[in-house]
Amino acid sequence: AADIRIAVAQTGETVCRSGRPVTYWFGVVDGLLKMSIDNAQGQTTTLIGIPPGGWFGEGTVLKREAYRYNIHALRKTVVAGLHVDTFHWLLDHSIGFNRFIMNQLNERLGQFIAARESDRLNNPELRVARSLAALCNPVLYPGVGNVLRITQQELAYIAGLSRQRANAALQMLQEQGLVQVEYGGLRVLDLAGLQSQT
Repeated sequence: AADIRIAVAQTGETVCRSGRPVTYWFGVVDGLLKMSIDNAQGQTTTLIGIPPGGWFGEGTVLKREAYRYNIHALRKTVVAGLHVDTFHWLLDHSIGFNRFIMNQLNERLGQFIAARESDRLNNPELRVARSLAALCNPVLYPGVGNVLRITQQELAYIAGLSRQRANAALQMLQEQGLVQVEYGGLRVLDLAGLQSQT
């Protein structure tokens, strides 16, 4: 339909830029995006990674405000956009859509609370475990399942670690039987175990 737009973002390309007016509610069809913010000194902090099946920006679209974050493609990514006016029409006319958006907002709140908690910890294994658990959230990202196609560098960006520290943390999580590192990504063996890491 004309209300949904599909586009391809190349590696490093910006999908949303902080300060720009909202135009679409976005979803990832294929690929991987990261949501980040920049401080006054130009330093970037990654907030979340967005794998296939994930939609994002519902709070921004609800309020029709400017984006308060940047979205960049970590690899070639196919992105779907639902126009902001169609989003609001669905809110006004569809109970099912409202229920979906409420679930999204509830899960997103939990995700950001966990991320804030994780940021205060200086434990690479915990940061990687929480990042993986967030990327495999079955409500926010139903398309992922237990196999996550992600490079160690992409995981490092999302966890806010160097690739070496992320790799060492992955090895520890693998030794604990929580994940299995495979060619082209990893398999989550125990999502509840990743979520409960302390």
